[in-house]
Amino acid sequence: MSKYEYQTEVSQLLDLMIHSLYSNKEIFLRELVSNASDALDKLNYLTLTNDKFKELKYEPRIDIKIDEKNKTLTISDTGIGMSKDELKKNLGTIAKSGTKSFVEKLSGDAKKDSQLIGQFGVGFYSAFMVAEKIEVLSKKAGSKTANLWISSGGSEYEIKEAKKETHGTEITLHLRDGEEEFLQEYRIRSIIEKYSNHIPFAIYLEKEEEKEGKTQKVIEQINKASALWRLPKSKISDEEYKDFYKTISHDNEDPILYIHTKAEGTLEYTTLFYIPKSAPFDLFRVDYQSGIKLYVKRVFITDDDKELLPTYLRFVRGIVDVEDLPLNVSREILQQNAILSKVKKASVKKILTELKKLKGSDFKKYLEFYETFGKVLKEGIMSEFEHKDLLLDLLLFKSNKREELVDFETYIKDMKEDQKEIYYITGEDANMLKSSPLLESFNEKGIEVLLMDDDVDAIVAPNIHKYKEKELKAVNSTEVEESDEEKIKEAKEKFAEILVKMKEILKDSVKDVKITTRLKLSPAVLVYDKDDPDFAMQQMLKQMGQSDLPKIKPILEINPDHEIFKNILEKKALGKLDTVAHTLLDLAKLSEGMKIEDPNSFSKRIYDMLSKTI
Repeated sequence: MSKYEYQTEVSQLLDLMIHSLYSNKEIFLRELVSNASDALDKLNYLTLTNDKFKELKYEPRIDIKIDEKNKTLTISDTGIGMSKDELKKNLGTIAKSGTKSFVEKLSGDAKKDSQLIGQFGVGFYSAFMVAEKIEVLSKKAGSKTANLWISSGGSEYEIKEAKKETHGTEITLHLRDGEEEFLQEYRIRSIIEKYSNHIPFAIYLEKEEEKEGKTQKVIEQINKASALWRLPKSKISDEEYKDFYKTISHDNEDPILYIHTKAEGTLEYTTLFYIPKSAPFDLFRVDYQSGIKLYVKRVFITDDDKELLPTYLRFVRGIVDVEDLPLNVSREILQQNAILSKVKKASVKKILTELKKLKGSDFKKYLEFYETFGKVLKEGIMSEFEHKDLLLDLLLFKSNKREELVDFETYIKDMKEDQKEIYYITGEDANMLKSSPLLESFNEKGIEVLLMDDDVDAIVAPNIHKYKEKELKAVNSTEVEESDEEKIKEAKEKFAEILVKMKEILKDSVKDVKITTRLKLSPAVLVYDKDDPDFAMQQMLKQMGQSDLPKIKPILEINPDHEIFKNILEKKALGKLDTVAHTLLDLAKLSEGMKIEDPNSFSKRIYDMLSKTI
């Protein structure tokens, strides 16, 4: 038996592992099964390409054996195996450049260090989180001798010759006190199902059972050993797609849509995405759980990487399986990975394109999707630049002219000949928006206005800017120009005294008092300067935590054709303007869904007017 010193960096890593650097200990089994799968893949390649191995008996399998009596868990494979030198190289050193740099970065902060550790491919050592001693018995394919590697996680390890009938590797973990959960059949099954169900080799679980007073060995396959997403579409039925969705999503409903893509060429990957029928419970939580599982060459890597798809597609469920990533990328923070960035870009385009196809082919089904996820989809307007046009094609809105939802394309197709812009109004309630005084002139002219009543619309709409060269304009903004300038000019002169008086009365509440021709029935309405956020946007910003916003004053626009102002002018009742001005302002606020600052004073004014009327 020969003893060897660990490479310095390995000793430091082992010390971190033993003190439970990872909070998720179960990943050790994922690592060992992943290594076994690699060994089988390598031998498979050799039996197909190397004459020396073509006659070798290749029967790929992975076995897991539970021994409760001796507190051991054994993972074995019939793969390529390791020689003595390979045991030293693979288990005694970190066969990767930059290890010194890595160790220098270790801070002693477990949380930070756990993020760094995986970058250097040290998966095997994660077994020391649960094992006080590890034995690795391995026989290289084509070799006559086997070797046993032994370590208790100190500063050294041992290697000695041993006996092994077949090629491959057998790893025996002597579990630490307190880690007995990994001797439970249900626990092993759950881990394999979670991480290794789609390993392309059969995984068998060996256990002992008492039957009729006798102990007998039972061996059972515990994984499916077939990656559905890697099968040709022609080989997968609609039901199989749906059943697989339910397996990975834990959803009892069928999905609205599934999208299966296999990319070949310079970048090879397979994706299988699903659009659920119902919203996940955590859809609007910051700490939502990603619905995408990342695989590399059929090996499960993570289901907690929120960078695989943009946040506005967080409702998507499915699989991303990439060929061109090393397995050790599974432990690093993947956000900056160039390959995954390209996969993400292509995936976003594919998902949005398929949703657009659904919208065109089955609008009823698309509407079902949009009513559930439309609000989330709109969030993409704030961050999606490359595929923004595709995203805009998917948006639907309520309207003052129709009962059904309308998209931008249909809106433009139905526009008036002389109309150059897309008009919209934001607020909390579509019915209130539909009856807003701001729409009076638009309704009279038969111009369609989009009613945007999702809470995110107040932020989203101003960021759309334009759709196919048609600019979006908010009807409650001074940006929407007055059409009858001559009438406004005459009215300004005629009601100049009233305007001056009202501006003075309301100077603490409004930015300005102006004449407007946008009103037909109502006496007054509130609008906002084109550079100021309107009321809906102010409310949204406050919900987002911006409570220190400066007070934004609206502009009160008055209708010169209304009887109130005509009577004040004819009867020279300027003395009553104080009551009129404050009452009109409060009523304008109410019509826009705003709160009145002094409801008691408002009520008193209304009661006084009612008394005088009676």
